[in-house]
Amino acid sequence: MRFEELTIEGRNAVIEAFRAGRTIDKLFILENCQDGPIKSILREASKQDVIVQKVSRERLDQMSQTHNHQGVIAFAAAYDYATVEDILKAARDKNEQPFIFMLDGIEDPHNLGAIIRTANLAGAHGVIIPKRRAVGLTSTVAKTSAGALNYTPVAKVTNLTATMEELKKEGLWFVCADMGGDTMYNCNLKGPIGLVIGNEGEGVSRLVREHCDIIASIPMKGDIDSLNASVAAGVLAYEIVRQRALDK
Repeated sequence: MRFEELTIEGRNAVIEAFRAGRTIDKLFILENCQDGPIKSILREASKQDVIVQKVSRERLDQMSQTHNHQGVIAFAAAYDYATVEDILKAARDKNEQPFIFMLDGIEDPHNLGAIIRTANLAGAHGVIIPKRRAVGLTSTVAKTSAGALNYTPVAKVTNLTATMEELKKEGLWFVCADMGGDTMYNCNLKGPIGLVIGNEGEGVSRLVREHCDIIASIPMKGDIDSLNASVAAGVLAYEIVRQRALDK
């Protein structure tokens, strides 16, 4: 289900958003504020494991669109999040081996939107993103995905490596894009697979990389040594598509 209102300001509005079941990506609270309504909001946020940041009044004033934030601003997701089980079910419903994108800390909403679009076009069954230190499903992500969010489930998880281990029990194995790996053409990228794409600046984190089964590199012929995260996702995704097609 798609939502239009993305920024929610004011104590009553935020409390009602929580009680109505809105998916809140992030909550900003005036630092050192401890009154009753704020405590109620924090309790609701805790129930949903929402990221909470204590910030200055100046920061809230800068973020505010209504100029009546009352010490609290919430960012709601533009789309509902799916679950990992929803993604696995999408593969089962199509009688296909799971193909999942897992994004390790993508921070640019344009990159996330473009990757979701690529995931849809490559036939992936869904995308998994982390709850912290990454962009959520903002309106910019929705716009950049060019409609792909209507068809490609996106799940948000607390711990990527724990999710990888659970998915390995379902038969998946994981490949990450990294310059230090084997050339992607020499990697076996068939079967149930998770494609891991790292942060725009730092790449795949050490812990996530250690949980990958294969490290694949994209051949580079130019004078610079890296691709944009969304471009790298597209290149490696279509090598997976090519190899999966060989099994048919």
